[in-house]
Amino acid sequence: MNNAELAKSLGFTSEHADVNGTRLHYVTGGEGSPLVLLSGWPHTWWEFRKLLPPLARNHRVIAVDLRGMGGSDKPESGYDKKTMARDIAELIKALGFDQANIAGHDIGAMVAYSLAANHPAVVSKLALLEVPHPDESWFGFTMLPQPPVPHLWWFAFNQLTELPQVLLNGRYRALIDHLCEGALVNQAAITDADRQIYAEAYDSPDAIRASNGWYQTFVQDIQDAKTYAPVSMPVLGLAAEGNAFLEVALRKHSADFQIHYIAGTGHYIAEEQPEAVVEHLLKFFG
Repeated sequence: MNNAELAKSLGFTSEHADVNGTRLHYVTGGEGSPLVLLSGWPHTWWEFRKLLPPLARNHRVIAVDLRGMGGSDKPESGYDKKTMARDIAELIKALGFDQANIAGHDIGAMVAYSLAANHPAVVSKLALLEVPHPDESWFGFTMLPQPPVPHLWWFAFNQLTELPQVLLNGRYRALIDHLCEGALVNQAAITDADRQIYAEAYDSPDAIRASNGWYQTFVQDIQDAKTYAPVSMPVLGLAAEGNAFLEVALRKHSADFQIHYIAGTGHYIAEEQPEAVVEHLLKFFG
């Protein structure tokens, strides 16, 4: 199914908006205060499929494909998180809202934090799932496994230009399966059909190039972060048990935060433990 059909299957609609010089795809549904969801690599808005119907009972939910992702445009540049944050700030305004609650996972969490740092008036409350914004500590990641720190091999792989397009084009499903194998406690949480949706979203040279761009801008993101004061709005951190990475960053970069650890999940917490994630988000956002 295409994005419009997938959205309809959840009772949502698929839309596009021209913002900040690019065209973003998003799905939306529900009534109430706006809640924007930002997904990460190697997923799309479909990452939140299990969250959307229950969250829509209390909120107007907008699940966005970031610049370079899924149904959104894949321009040659603009993958630093400050530019991507401006995309979301302009989208919120284009949808007629002055302010919204924001939740992001993985790359989406980095963009969400940058949005809060650069456009604080737009963000009511902020939720970060699993991953913080890049900072100088990221230069300490090792090329070899160093338990308990996970081996973040894809951080280096995605720095490469052209080669990922050659290696992955037409073969992206193998990468999706490999990442699921390492990042899921319950492999069935992301079904064969879900994996195929993700693989098809990334399985082109332009999509691979764009997703590489999210990683190739990390050095710029780290430099930008040096200029940010800790964000002042309430922040919720949600992480899998054993992930101390997020809490360390929240202590440095937020003035008012809480963190909760979710059992029985790996990195893809919205897909493995959706009930727990929904419970925490509804309690936090109201």
